[in-house]
Amino acid sequence: MRIAVVGTGYVGLVSGVCFSEFGFKVTCVDKDKNKINNLNSGKIPIYEPGLENIHERNVAAKRLIFTSDLYSAVKGADVVFIAVGTPSRRGDGHADLKFVYEVSKEISKAIDGYTLVVTKSTVPVGTGRKVKEIIKKSNPSADFDVVSNPEFLREGSAIEDFMRPDRIVVGLETERAKEIMSTLYRPLFLLETPVIYTSLETSELIKYASNAFLAVKISYINQIADLCERVGANIDEVSKGMGLDKRIGNKFLHAGPGYGGSCFPKDTLALVKTANDNNSPVTIVDETIKYNNFRKINMLAKIQNSVGELKNKNISILGLSFKPETDDMRESPSVDIIDQLVNLKAIISAYDPAAMDEAKEIFSDKIKYFSSSEECIKGSEIVVILTEWNEFRALDPNLILNLMDGNTIVDLRNIFDPIAMRSAKINYISIGRN
Repeated sequence: MRIAVVGTGYVGLVSGVCFSEFGFKVTCVDKDKNKINNLNSGKIPIYEPGLENIHERNVAAKRLIFTSDLYSAVKGADVVFIAVGTPSRRGDGHADLKFVYEVSKEISKAIDGYTLVVTKSTVPVGTGRKVKEIIKKSNPSADFDVVSNPEFLREGSAIEDFMRPDRIVVGLETERAKEIMSTLYRPLFLLETPVIYTSLETSELIKYASNAFLAVKISYINQIADLCERVGANIDEVSKGMGLDKRIGNKFLHAGPGYGGSCFPKDTLALVKTANDNNSPVTIVDETIKYNNFRKINMLAKIQNSVGELKNKNISILGLSFKPETDDMRESPSVDIIDQLVNLKAIISAYDPAAMDEAKEIFSDKIKYFSSSEECIKGSEIVVILTEWNEFRALDPNLILNLMDGNTIVDLRNIFDPIAMRSAKINYISIGRN
C-alpha cells in the first residue's frame, strides 16, 4: 500500500515516519523546499524522542521519501493523509481551514484510481463533508472516499502513542474505506488496540471533546490547588486521593501554571466556536479558557509575593517549553510569565534542555541564555521552575543554594520536596502545598 502524507509538521512527520515503520511506502509532502531538503539529508525539524532513529532507518530502507511535488506524491497513492496546520483564526478563535481546503483541491487534480483521502489534521465538525464537496467539484470523475482519522499524539511521547495507542478513531461512510483503514492499522491489531468506526461528524467531535475535557481537568486541579493554599491542604495528596478513583484516573491532575502547547489552546477555542454556532454552548470549556489565560498571568503574583520588588532582580528560569520532552513553546506559560518579568525590569536568565533555539526566536536579546541549569542558576536571587524536565528534579538543594546569591525558589511544577528544600534553608514556594 502506498501512502502520501501532505504536511510535514508535527502530526504529519510523526505519522509518516511511523507508517513507514509499519512497512508501508510513504511519501511525505511539504511546499517548504528547505524543510524537504533537510528531511532528505537527515535533519529533523522538531524535537521528539525516538523520531530521528526511525526516520533514518526507513529512509535507508527506501520506504520513506520526502518531496515538495504534491501531484507526483498523490498520483498512484492508495491513501492520502491531510496533515496541514489548522491554527486559530483571528477574530473568532475558530480553526482556520484554508490550508485543508487548498490541499483538498490540489489532491483532487492528482487522484489516480480509487483513493482514500484522510483528514489527520484536527478539524471542526463538518470539515470532512466540505473536503468531499471540494474534491468532487474540482474533479467530478474522481473515485474516492473521505475519512476522518484524528491523531492523539502527545508531544514528547508521540512515537509510543502512535505505536501503542489507547484507541484508533475512524470516521467513514463505506465498507471499501473501512477495509483499507483496517489494513493500514493491522500492525496494531496484535496489541488488541480498540478501533472505533463511526461517522465523519462523530470522529471529528471525539478529538475536540477529548482535548477539551483534559484542559478542563487541568484547570480544575489548578483551582483545587489554589483552594489547598487557602485551607492548609496538600494538593499532591488531594490529587493522589482523587486519582486512585478509577472513574477519575490520575492523569492530568498535576497542579501547574496552566496548559499550553499546540493543541489544547486552539482546540478549546474551536470547540467553543462550533458549539456557539450551533446554539449549544459548552460553557464549562469557555470558562476553562478564561481561567487558563488568567492563571498564566496570575503566576507573576506568586513570584512577586516571594520577594516583593522585582526591578533589577536576577531571576533564573528553568524550563521554557510547555511540557518536558519537547521544544514546543507555543502558548507556553513561560512566554507570558517571562514577558511580564521583563516588563517589570527583572533581569532574566533562562535554560531549557530542548527549547533554547525557539526561545531566542521569541525573546531575542531580552533575556540571557545558558547551556546548563547550573550556569543559569549561578548568581541568581530567585529561581523559577516552569517546566518539569527530569534533569531539574535531580538538582541538589544545597548545590542550588551555593550557586545562588539569594535563597528563593518558586516551583510552579511542584518537582521538589518542600521538606528537603526548607531543610536546606531555601525560601521555597510551590503550588497548593504549604
